[in-house]
Amino acid sequence: MRDRGIASPTAQEDDKLFEASLRPRTLDEFTGQAKLKENLAIAIEAARRRGDAMDHVLLYGPPGLGKTTLASIISAELGVAFEQTSGPILQKKIDLTGILSQIRGRQVFFIDEIHRLMPDIEEMLYAALEDFRIDILVGAGPGARTHSLPIPHFTAIGATTRQGLVSAPLRGRFGLVLRLNHYAMEELKRIVARSAGLLQVAIEDAGAEEIARRSRGTPRIANRLLRRVRDYAQVRADGRVTGAIARTALDLLEVDRFGLDEIDQKIMLTILEKYAGGPVGLNTIAASIDEEPDTIEEVYEPYLIQLGFIDRTPRGRVATDRAFEYFGVARRMRDTGQSTLFP
Repeated sequence: MRDRGIASPTAQEDDKLFEASLRPRTLDEFTGQAKLKENLAIAIEAARRRGDAMDHVLLYGPPGLGKTTLASIISAELGVAFEQTSGPILQKKIDLTGILSQIRGRQVFFIDEIHRLMPDIEEMLYAALEDFRIDILVGAGPGARTHSLPIPHFTAIGATTRQGLVSAPLRGRFGLVLRLNHYAMEELKRIVARSAGLLQVAIEDAGAEEIARRSRGTPRIANRLLRRVRDYAQVRADGRVTGAIARTALDLLEVDRFGLDEIDQKIMLTILEKYAGGPVGLNTIAASIDEEPDTIEEVYEPYLIQLGFIDRTPRGRVATDRAFEYFGVARRMRDTGQSTLFP
């Protein structure tokens, strides 16, 4: 199963609507990320008491962990309007000018994939974030002049999967820089149980645990797997999601007990078999499995590292002993030609 594979526009829109229907609306409803929630709760309450805009917030971490959801929760908790865009959409200065000129006081302005902003647009954003003004160039040539248009104080929330690509000047303009981490299985179990309740799906504790175990520490994947297990339970059983039903459905979807799918398997077997465990470069892996390097680095690799299957080294990616054991691959001894097969 390629849960993150290419889908039709209609299927993608259905997934977005499905995910939106399950999103928590308040910090209390949001499961996990305890320290991050505490920091946000303090900042929100302080802004409320002052009657002022909250500090700008930069959220970073792997995809599917709730960055967009948290941005909408912050807006709801503050009781202010919510405006959303993304880095790739803002292609010209006029695009950003149009949005900022309509900003209302204390409003939340959410920029997804903020690391992908064009340089000239990023520079324009500096003044808006720090001085709450828009600098507009009027005219051309020697007679050109810059006019500054003041805007109300607002809260910008940036989200990125790659904090290292956010420039230091931009990062420095965010008062709160918060990381979202992968979720523990118990947290994912609560998320699955909550989502099942919203979908009016009868689910046993063992069924929720099986889905959580195979969800790669990611709520978005947990909810998508729940949707597919629900369909299987309704068609092939009595509609109740038990541990056995969840296991059968997820095995049919080719999601293994760690949540590894087809691309994860290709990455690991490429390193283990084709390159004898590494070290091997990211671009070489990408070329071998016909996948984008950025996709491997942002979507697949963090979870494989978390599982202890891959190490990053200055020379490239290296498979661990645990990976050789789990995939049942013989470790080739390059110097002697000998091999050892883990049981």
